[in-house]
Amino acid sequence: MELRRAALRALQIAEPAEKAAAALALHPQHHPGLMDGHGPLLDPDAALQAEGPLPGRTERPLLVDPREVQPRSPFTREGRAALLHAVAHIELNAINLALDAVWRFAGMPRAYYRDWLRVAAEEALHFSLLSEHLATLGCCYGDHPAHDGLWAMTARTAGDITARMALVPRTLEARGLDATPPMQARLRQAGDERAVQILDVILRDEIGHVAIGNHWYRWLCERDGLDPVAHYAVLAERHRAPRLRGPFNIAARSAAGFTDTEIAALGAL
Repeated sequence: MELRRAALRALQIAEPAEKAAAALALHPQHHPGLMDGHGPLLDPDAALQAEGPLPGRTERPLLVDPREVQPRSPFTREGRAALLHAVAHIELNAINLALDAVWRFAGMPRAYYRDWLRVAAEEALHFSLLSEHLATLGCCYGDHPAHDGLWAMTARTAGDITARMALVPRTLEARGLDATPPMQARLRQAGDERAVQILDVILRDEIGHVAIGNHWYRWLCERDGLDPVAHYAVLAERHRAPRLRGPFNIAARSAAGFTDTEIAALGAL
């Protein structure tokens, strides 16, 4: 199946484990025709049409306003399960946003689709690792309420690929770079070394995912003659992006390709 169409089909899958398996199968390493630029595996100009609601999802978890999600302490089994459930929900939505980036936006370079198919597969691995660990805590994905902030921004930027790159990977997902080390410290204090190890994998990969967002945001700005810093402020206001707040993981953000100017602006916040 043509890979952009396959990404749309995977996005429409409701059952989380099945969606993760479909995303893993789309990893570019499984599709040499995509890697070498030859063959009929991907048509960037294909006109695709989604039928039905996106993304496909099950009735659980219950989606609530972010303000209704209670703080989770990692120092009880139930609290640790709720905390990691929230991370699993983010990772599942990250699969959705990567698949959406592949099918929705036509006419981009082949490397763009290769990047986002790899992101979808890596997010699927993260979700699978977290699901396995949740089972050891007596929890399944869907057992706790969750909020939909990541997908909400994905939907708000559906008509503007530059806004999508600016405000999803390099804004919302970049917040994960900041939040992960403190979360790991608390989980380590709680004695959950397996959770710390899984978050090591996630942090390593998410630096690469944010870097992909940075790369394609700047590529699009250069293509369209836009100043990346000034245009980011315009997009953040237009699409009601959340206000950034520290503390920031400066080392991870630098590794993910944020410029010295952008890092200095974070310091001012």
